[in-house]
Amino acid sequence: MILRETRISGAYLADIEAIEDHRGFFARTFCEREFANAGIHLRMVQSNISWNRARGTVRGIHFQRPPSQEGKLVRCTRGRILDVIIDLRPDSVTYTQHVAVELDAAGRRALYVPPGVAHGFQTLEHDTEVCYQMSDFYDPSLSAGVRWNDPAFDIRWPIPDVTVLDRDGTYRDFDARAFASEYRVWTAT
Repeated sequence: MILRETRISGAYLADIEAIEDHRGFFARTFCEREFANAGIHLRMVQSNISWNRARGTVRGIHFQRPPSQEGKLVRCTRGRILDVIIDLRPDSVTYTQHVAVELDAAGRRALYVPPGVAHGFQTLEHDTEVCYQMSDFYDPSLSAGVRWNDPAFDIRWPIPDVTVLDRDGTYRDFDARAFASEYRVWTAT
């Protein structure tokens, strides 16, 4: 695997290193040791799949509040997505900044999303499937999100006609100062 850090600290693109022969290829999609060498100590405890019927579907932008330490390794296994992460760690130098990368089944690239960074995506093709490996168990009581189209983040979604869950369109306007105060309360308990 080849790991490349994005401009958000701790978030990495993970490319496979395919070993090819006449049958096709073989490649690792995750290696705990290689991630540890990059300073990321992971134990994957859960895998999820998201199948999306229509092009333009937006899922997210979600995160697990502290004390969860949920990191995600996200890979598009069918179709194509614009994957978006937002740094919601108030002490980070990239607090409130986002990174958007295209992931597709053909490229087999993955994105590692560290704890404290929110994640969402938009499907760029019909019949798109996304697989996640998670480093912490999902806890509905810690589930939170920010609005996918909140002007505070200025995300340029490529498809304007979106399909989105009602909940994901109703999160309140993001206020960086208020969020930082809430975050400190979450981490103090």
